[in-house]
Amino acid sequence: MAFDHPAQQIAFQDYVDAVMDAERRLQQVEEQILSLLPEWNQRPVVDSLQAMRGIALINAVVLVAEVGDFTRFSNPRQLMAYFGLVPGEQSSGETVWRGGITKTGNTHAGARWSRAPGLTG
Repeated sequence: MAFDHPAQQIAFQDYVDAVMDAERRLQQVEEQILSLLPEWNQRPVVDSLQAMRGIALINAVVLVAEVGDFTRFSNPRQLMAYFGLVPGEQSSGETVWRGGITKTGNTHAGARWSRAPGLTG
């Protein structure tokens, strides 16, 4: 792609280079994770998460690293509350209002979970 003004070309090339660098760094991180995964005691959990539609390697590893021991949650509602993926609610007397997702809790892990295609409706 070519631009009329040299400054535009420089700025555009800088953006292209930034994207290429980010993709290269992501590739390196994925390779490092893959090399360490066989030795990790949480690998079965990572593998199980990847069996779900929309959960790839990085999302699965982040979720497991953030949550740690999934058995500390006695039911799925507790896990979703940890992720901050529960509806908001305001109650007054007999009136109950339920709103959108609260987005409280572990926002880093919750963002990974909520952005996974096929998992959030």
